[in-house]
Amino acid sequence: MRIISGKYKGRRITAPKNLPIRPTTDLAKESLFNILNNFYHFDELKVLDLFSGSGNISYEFASRGSEDITSVDTDFGCVRFIKQTSDAFDFSINAIKSDVFSFLEKTKSEYDVIFADPPYGFTQEQFEKIPKLIFENALLAEDGMLIIEHSTHTHIEDIECFSHSKKYGSSVFSFFIKEEEL
Repeated sequence: MRIISGKYKGRRITAPKNLPIRPTTDLAKESLFNILNNFYHFDELKVLDLFSGSGNISYEFASRGSEDITSVDTDFGCVRFIKQTSDAFDFSINAIKSDVFSFLEKTKSEYDVIFADPPYGFTQEQFEKIPKLIFENALLAEDGMLIIEHSTHTHIEDIECFSHSKKYGSSVFSFFIKEEEL
């Protein structure tokens, strides 16, 4: 994987082969950040990266100037890799080992952008639980955005607060915003 833009544009990051990850492709990531660039100044964002895996998305936010990033993953190896990479690049990423659903139930923080890349094998109920917990617990800031990456076989457009989706190859980004903003 590589960092698409920002201070570390073009830098390659190689994750250990034994990590249970499916990194967002460079093409999809570049398209996502082009969309986000129209809405936000990255240096002002508080970001939550759920099911963060290798930290690919967190690194992209950090390279673009975001300094308040929390990455959550249940795998110890992934969290360790994010911490090591964050230290090497001097990124402000707080990597937390936790079950994502437990984290969402306990955190009291509010985020401008929440990105979730759950396993493609999640059930419909598991996918639905992500926005449900985020909106019930008021974790999304005013003008904030939740983005869930999923396969083309998963359909979450009927979930409350869904705004729109964008397809890139076999991946889809579904965007959710607070209802009063729809």
